[in-house]
Amino acid sequence: MSERIEEGATPSLEAQVAQATPMMAQYLSIKADHTEGLLFYRMGDFYELFFEDAEIAAKALSIHCTTRGTHMGEPIKMAGVPVHAAEEYLSRLIAQNFRVVIAEQTEDPAEAKKRGAKSVVARAVVRIVTPGTLTEERLLDPGRASRLVAVAAHKGGYGIASADVASGRFHLCATDEAGLLGELARIDPVELIAAEGLELPALPRRVTVGRRVPSEFRANDAAERLAAAFGVADLAAFGTFSPVEAAAGLALVNYLAETQLDNAPPLDPPAKDEPGDVMAIDAATRASLELTRPTRPDGPTLLSAVDRTVSGIGAQRLGERLSSPSTNRILIAERHDGVAAFVDDALARSAVRAALRGVPDVLRAVGRLAAGRGQPRDALAVSRALAAAATAHAALPVERPPILASIAEALSETPGEIGARLGAMLDERAAAANHPDGYIAHGIDPALDEARTLRDESRRYVAALQADYQNETGVRSLKIKHNAVLGWFIEVPVGHADTLRGHEAFSHRQSLASQVRFTTEPLRDLESRILAASDDARSREQAIFADLVAGIIAARPFLSRVAEGMAELDVTAALAEVAVERRWVRPTVEDGLAFAVEDGRHPVVEAALSDASLFVPNGCDLTPGEGENAARAIILTGPNMGGKSTYLRQNALIAILAQAGSFVPAARARIGIVDRLFSRIGASDDLAAGRSTFMVEMVELAAILNQAGRGALVILDEIGRGTATFDGLSIAWAALERLNEIGCRTLFATHYHELTALSDRRPRIHNATMRVKEWRGDIVFLHQVEPGAADRSYGVQVARLAGLPAAVVRRARDVLNRLEETDRGAARAALMADLPLFATAAPAATPALAASKALEVLDGIDPDALSPREALEALYELKAARRAEGGDE
Repeated sequence: MSERIEEGATPSLEAQVAQATPMMAQYLSIKADHTEGLLFYRMGDFYELFFEDAEIAAKALSIHCTTRGTHMGEPIKMAGVPVHAAEEYLSRLIAQNFRVVIAEQTEDPAEAKKRGAKSVVARAVVRIVTPGTLTEERLLDPGRASRLVAVAAHKGGYGIASADVASGRFHLCATDEAGLLGELARIDPVELIAAEGLELPALPRRVTVGRRVPSEFRANDAAERLAAAFGVADLAAFGTFSPVEAAAGLALVNYLAETQLDNAPPLDPPAKDEPGDVMAIDAATRASLELTRPTRPDGPTLLSAVDRTVSGIGAQRLGERLSSPSTNRILIAERHDGVAAFVDDALARSAVRAALRGVPDVLRAVGRLAAGRGQPRDALAVSRALAAAATAHAALPVERPPILASIAEALSETPGEIGARLGAMLDERAAAANHPDGYIAHGIDPALDEARTLRDESRRYVAALQADYQNETGVRSLKIKHNAVLGWFIEVPVGHADTLRGHEAFSHRQSLASQVRFTTEPLRDLESRILAASDDARSREQAIFADLVAGIIAARPFLSRVAEGMAELDVTAALAEVAVERRWVRPTVEDGLAFAVEDGRHPVVEAALSDASLFVPNGCDLTPGEGENAARAIILTGPNMGGKSTYLRQNALIAILAQAGSFVPAARARIGIVDRLFSRIGASDDLAAGRSTFMVEMVELAAILNQAGRGALVILDEIGRGTATFDGLSIAWAALERLNEIGCRTLFATHYHELTALSDRRPRIHNATMRVKEWRGDIVFLHQVEPGAADRSYGVQVARLAGLPAAVVRRARDVLNRLEETDRGAARAALMADLPLFATAAPAATPALAASKALEVLDGIDPDALSPREALEALYELKAARRAEGGDE
């Protein structure tokens, strides 16, 4: 009995299925279980979408939406994409933040036909495609990791699990609320999952965020369940992880299993990221310094300026180095040793770079093969990578510092047993082109070769049989032919028909007006073998390939070591190439608070110049003086367009490069380990969150002042400019005092010239200015930093250069002259002289009570002798005395 549908109501699934065709009933059932994405429903050579999915996809992909039949009285909307071009369409949908559910045919349509005319081909969801679970080569940026992140919260702390699903790298770390946004910015995910209701910080760029039920992130037994997922009894086998880290890791593993079903790419065992091992850089600082992502489309970044790697895996590793500069002095020194070895040996550097140029991403290829999405080209990628590793190993310098010796050890096994098998068994041309057959080389398997020969040379076999029959019958006009109806047959003129009828081996098949057709048992057998040869060859080739794939997957730990070695080698040689080309020097990185850069240059600006010699270098010294235990601060003044922001950024980038293991753009550099880097440069707002430019500035300044320690490097530009002059000056003054009290290395650019008075009061604060020259009313920017303070900002001159109308410039100059003629400057100087310097640095103290009537009343009270009523009266008397003196209520 069918369900009755009331008018205007949405029919239940059961009602819809009951009134649908068998195929549409299958579609509706699958869609009901997977409402979270667009359903790609395989129908032959197309993925079809129906109903609302068809409309959405048609709009997103700019494809045609049509109708096919009716359902529940309404036309069925339909759109489709070819299976062979599915990756292109998937990439466009993923870029628009869609999830795509893939439902494949899980049986041969011929088998379904055997069950009856109304039977439907079996289909099942094999995968849910999301931004963080992509593995397809065409959908991934070869030079950037594509990370999936899970965030869990427990007892005030946060656990972060990150996985580059395509390569299998899996990391866990823990942080607090203050560090959460900075860690997420460092990891730079493309997709993030978290529990429903968990408040997350606003990420600096668009990230797909998925919400899950909170129970998936529980921490109480997460370590045991995560250990079981990796086949060990205790998670301690891989390191020491907190419950909240394990909770995040388990949620990520379960999400992969849910979206990838039985074809989840393998993950490495979890590795621990210790926050103290890398320079802490918050999200605002990363954005302002444009380390790996530009603030404007196609703009330059530090990564783009220094990336001379020759492979995707090298580019990924360089991006990780710049995003997470090390704080381990020994590791930094070893990386510098490796770069120095290649700087000194140009032949080895050139040979290694030639060997690694374009080397395939081994781990991504293995991931696709393990997930059942691999193709012959992926196996060939592994083979070529191993061959490249062997060539690179042979090209290494003879004198090898520890880092190159470690890389040499990782590459010493190449090509290994799996490499030898792949090299011998793959036909490079067919595998590179992803031909459906022919990718296993000839001579590997006799049965395969026989099937291929029969398939490819069937006419030769037919011709030989035809010659035998001609000789046997004496009929030279006998021909063996083929058509779609009869298949292969023997044909002779009518006049020779009796000759063949006289032979027992020939069976009559068909008589025509002028020809008679026969067959024989050998011909039928040959026909059968020819028809089966193609299927036999393909199935045999697939079996051999499956065995190769199993060998590749089993060798994944070995391949992982090789990939790691090649990535490090590419980065090391690339940084040496940059150092030689741009005359960069090896920095001295040490413990302590040193920061002395001689003739430093901005790496991104220098790279953008057609002639790098045009860049004006500048030094910077924030190193404590003799016997001092706190670093210096420099107050930098000078005009807009004079180069202050460039100078600030270049010193921050030099610190990052040095601790990333690179040489630096300078004549000399000595840098004490920077454990945290803060940079507040430029203006931005967050109107969606109701925060003005000034509020954003203050929030970021608060984070700096609350988190900076002595080992930090702080870069600040124009603090306080978003409010009234004296408000801004006061905030800048107090912030600089606080940073000086912390004792961290500080560069503080400002147009508040009054701040320069601080250098007279504190020996650790110094003034510097950008040099300019005035010439006939114009200014010339020299872009040189020199000691001292600017006496003016040259704002009117810069405004004229920007193109303000002449009348506006004249009026502004007139107003400026009038203001400067007043004694306002002298009054402000007097005010500065009276300010209690470094008040914020002193601990808060209770102010002493001045002599007053209230004090006299208080002195006359004996608390032990008062009754409750007398105590209340005494309190009123004190309040009255205080009011009489003008005090607060």
